[in-house]
Order: sequence, then structure tokens, then C-alpha cells
Amino acid sequence: MSESTVVNAWAAMEPGARFEPFQFEFGPLGDDEVEIEVTHCGICHSDHNMRNDDWGMTVFPFVGGHEVEGRVARIGASVTGLAIGDRVGAGWFSHTDPDCPCAQAGNHTLSPTSRAMIVGHHGGFADRVRVQSTWTFPISDAIPVGEAGPLFCGGAAVWTPIQKSAKPTGRVGVVGIGGLGHLALKFAKSWGCHVVAFTSTASKRDAALAMGAHEVVVGADPETLAARAGTLDLLITTMDQPIDWDAHIGMLAPRGRLHLAGAVMEPVSFGALGLIMTERSISGSSVASPSNTRAMLDFAGRHGISPTTEHFPIASINEAFDRLLAGEVRHRAILDVGG
Repeated sequence: MSESTVVNAWAAMEPGARFEPFQFEFGPLGDDEVEIEVTHCGICHSDHNMRNDDWGMTVFPFVGGHEVEGRVARIGASVTGLAIGDRVGAGWFSHTDPDCPCAQAGNHTLSPTSRAMIVGHHGGFADRVRVQSTWTFPISDAIPVGEAGPLFCGGAAVWTPIQKSAKPTGRVGVVGIGGLGHLALKFAKSWGCHVVAFTSTASKRDAALAMGAHEVVVGADPETLAARAGTLDLLITTMDQPIDWDAHIGMLAPRGRLHLAGAVMEPVSFGALGLIMTERSISGSSVASPSNTRAMLDFAGRHGISPTTEHFPIASINEAFDRLLAGEVRHRAILDVGG
């Protein structure tokens, strides 16, 4: 087999451009790398942000996609525990220096050496992708084929606060019932929590209940939120838009936690006394470490958790993005690439 691989992909050639067919070539496979034949790839709003260069770190041509599902096509010389043909997935991160102290402590997501799948690296809107074995994860047969991709970004983003901060006896609120929020409902319900969904869309009430919410709160007016003051142990916000921070903090019980899973780009403003007098806290996280990703996949398989998705052929990638941005996808779009 040749050391190089020609890859068929879809790329944006400049900020805001439509995706178009694009070919590139991989060089030699690294000793600790896995080449994945992509069968499916989820679309995350971060792919849109990167296409637009909203965060000032996009390299063009831009091949997005960081919710990858596929089969192992090639493995590097030092890779163990994986075999050709294994069903695997990969997410936001692609590589980490194993000698970094953060990585050695299991905190790979905090390592300054960690490289993102779609920052200066071609992602999963392609028929092949290369990822370090550390960030390549076997997928349980209990998770339906074609449905696993969003677990590696959207799922991992909400799994982290639930796994770290929620007790099975706790009361967990989820703000926003979209790509991240619907998975937070499913995880929190199976974790054993009493789950409260917060949405501005009344039509999402029945879906939120079906996905795990015990209660659904429609609207975010001050009176509605004030009526729930001090009732939540953990409140996960999945929105990328500002909310009334003080009102949402006010719904936390003493020592409750407000966790930001959505990438709000505007400054977050709140009163300090709302935290100080009740020992509440605010936190954030990106996705999950390799060990916690494996735990998430095991939990999802055991409890029958998978994303609620809509599929598009890879050639319809631009239509999929249009529908995502119009708010017409419920709840995660997946591109069918091959296989």
C-alpha cells in the first residue's frame, strides 16, 4: 500500500463560502495515527463558525467535520487495541503530545499541545480522516450505525458537567433543547436526575418530555424563572446567545452550579452576591478527555442513548447547513459520507 492517500473532501475556499468538492493528499501515516474511512459525520454549529472564520483561526481551504464515525482503514506502527475494519469515532481533538504533563494526568482537553480536528487539520467532511490513536474511540454495537458522530462533540460537551457535577439524586436544568441540549436531557435522565428543560419554543415541549425531561419550562420571563428560585443543583446552558444570567443563577440551590456548554461570544455579566451568599459557582468545559469519552460511550450504549438526527448525503452538505442555520434540523444533522 502506498504511504500516501488521496482524499475526496468538501471544502470552503474562503470565509463564508459554500462547500465544494476538494481533493488533497495525506503524507506518510504517523506511528501513533489511525486513518479512518469516514462513513458518517455530524454537523456542529462550530463548523459554521470555523467556515466563517468567526474565531480568527481558520485555515483555508477549510474541510470541517469533527463528529466522525467510520471504520479503521490503516493503523500506525505503534497503535495497539485497534484493527482494520473496527467501527470507531473521533471528535473535536485530533492529536495531543503524550509527554505533556496535562495529558499524563488525564487532562488532555487542557493540554496546550492538543490540536483540534478542524483547526489547521482537515476534518470529517471527507472520505478519510487521520487522528491520533488517543483520540480514536471504538463504538459499541449498542449504538445504531450512523448515529454515533454527534456524541463525540455535542454529547461529550454535556456529558462532562453531568458526569462531574450531577448526583443521581440531583435536580438538573438544561437551557436550550437543540443539538447539545437534547443529549443533555437523555444523559441526565439516565443518570438518575430530576430533569427540567428550559426552551423558548412551545412546540418542543412534547419532544423534550420524550427525551427525558420531567418538566418543561417555556419562556424565560423574570416571573417564570423567579418561581423556580433555589431549585436546581446544576443548570447547563447550551445556548450560544446571551441570557439573563442573574435570573438563571437565581434558580440554583445553595452550592449549585451554572455550567456553560454553549460558546457565548459576548461577555457574561452577573452580580457577585448571587454567588457569594449561597456558595454557587459558574464553570465551563469543552468536550471530554479520552477516558471520559470512553465512559460516555459505554454509558450511552448501556442506556440506549443516541442523538436524534436527520441525515443528508454528503453532496447535499450545503442544504444541510442551510437548514441547520434556519433552525429546521431536529436535533442534529449527519452527513452520510460512505459505507
